[in-house]
Amino acid sequence: MLKNISPLISPQLLKTLAEMGHGDEIIFSDAHFPAHSMGPKVIRADGLRVSDLLAAIIPLFELDSYAPPLIMMAAVEGDTLDASVEQRYLQALSSPDRRDLSVTRIDRFAFYERAQKAFAIVITGETAKYGNILLKKGVTP
Repeated sequence: MLKNISPLISPQLLKTLAEMGHGDEIIFSDAHFPAHSMGPKVIRADGLRVSDLLAAIIPLFELDSYAPPLIMMAAVEGDTLDASVEQRYLQALSSPDRRDLSVTRIDRFAFYERAQKAFAIVITGETAKYGNILLKKGVTP
């Protein structure tokens, strides 16, 4: 047993976060994301919301400060985004020393390309439309 590790973080996810190097990317996906056909390691976190998992991992995870560390999918033409999804994620990731976070939006197919190169994809129980977020790991100060 480890102290001060959220019970939401599975042993497999903890190991994956530790194995990642700076510049590596991990995706926390909604339940509908085609993770298994993308290629990288898939970790299941069924029943958990992305925002809850982000809040659990962020004390252990340094975000990149040299490149945009947060990427989400832009809405497909004719579709709309629910702004509260991004706000929930930013709130989960914020802390007193990390207040100026913002999300960069990229189109669906560019997001899929990034997913294919990601270190891992974590499938959650998130049901929000466009509920996928990519985190780029930074250097621990």
